[in-house]
Amino acid sequence: MPVAKRDKRKKAAPALRVSPKQDRAVQTRDRLLDIAGELLGEVGIERISTNLITSRAGVSPAALYRYFKDKYAVLEALGRRLMERQNAALFAWLETNKAGGLQALGDHVEVLLRTTADITSREPGGVWILRALRAVPQLAHVRVESHREVTDAMLEVYAPLLPKVSRKALWRRLRMTVEYGYAIDEMLNEEDRIPRDEIFREAAVLLASARLEDT
Repeated sequence: MPVAKRDKRKKAAPALRVSPKQDRAVQTRDRLLDIAGELLGEVGIERISTNLITSRAGVSPAALYRYFKDKYAVLEALGRRLMERQNAALFAWLETNKAGGLQALGDHVEVLLRTTADITSREPGGVWILRALRAVPQLAHVRVESHREVTDAMLEVYAPLLPKVSRKALWRRLRMTVEYGYAIDEMLNEEDRIPRDEIFREAAVLLASARLEDT
């Protein structure tokens, strides 16, 4: 698999019909997404609809269709927004810890896991958005693209620290750790037989000890 460098330019979300530019339009779009996230948590993926969203928001269907073509476009926008917020936290974590090398990155994995979980919990319908990204085939590309983007960013930090490992092999291993980290975020909201603090602690140990150095 060829490894592409992460494009740092902000990409327009294809789920949007029109990208709002004025503050009022941005606020309207974000309010519709917040309400959609809340409804997703209340009624689930199958029952959520554009009619439910516009009724709760107190706007006409035309106001929603100005930005989104259907409910799947709304769900895609929700997924992209959550992924972007989580990814921003990971990029900041890399920037903060890269100077300390592998030791610092490994020592602070739990901080990243907790930060990511906090972002999910604050997002309207956050855990349901994560579930939708896995359950709805039309949304799978959002999750995969996001995970590849953060893997690319991690590669640029880890590769100089692991010069004996090929970039292709390192990308593959980092990509798998990313998938594991996001699975932990979902597990926190589903597994009640393990205390949250223990999930964070055990997951951090496993990720910190991941065998990235094998050639």
